[in-house]
Amino acid sequence: MTELFLDPTAELNPAAKAVLPRLSSIKGKTIGLLDIAKPRGNVLLDRLEVLFTERGVSIKRYKKPTMTRVAPLAVKQQIALECDAVIEALAD
Repeated sequence: MTELFLDPTAELNPAAKAVLPRLSSIKGKTIGLLDIAKPRGNVLLDRLEVLFTERGVSIKRYKKPTMTRVAPLAVKQQIALECDAVIEALAD
């Protein structure tokens, strides 16, 4: 089965990127929750934090300064160093 992932960014010549392997389990993992600064995204992430914490998953929270720009490189590097996976919140 071939999977096709679409990147919504407006790159004229997008680079081909390999899909990272999925976690086999979230047990004992650290999940990063990235708020992209859209209205009510924090509501979704607050609920996810409760659900993951109830299952013994460690959570780290991050936030972009504005929804109109990509996350700063320092934030992306911090997430990569501190987390096993990341969830971005999109809401309105």
